[in-house]
Amino acid sequence: MNRFKQFKRSAIAELRKVTENDINAFNNHGFIHVSEYPFGNNISISDADLKKGSPKIGDMIARNPLNFTDQWLVAEQYFKDNYTVTI
Repeated sequence: MNRFKQFKRSAIAELRKVTENDINAFNNHGFIHVSEYPFGNNISISDADLKKGSPKIGDMIARNPLNFTDQWLVAEQYFKDNYTVTI
């Protein structure tokens, strides 16, 4: 079995707040679409976060700065514990 190791992030992360529109889209369609790209991917939300009621206000959406269609939800408490504003 592979063992997890601790790594420190060395890059700036790009995130935005979850909006009411995101929540409405999820409630109506079961997913949040990457809005900037009409034929792109959906925003990934883990089963653990779904079970805790995400997406919700306070959560964040992160994106890969090298591939803007690669986006995922970051739960509010994880964001608060692991991110700080740089700008």
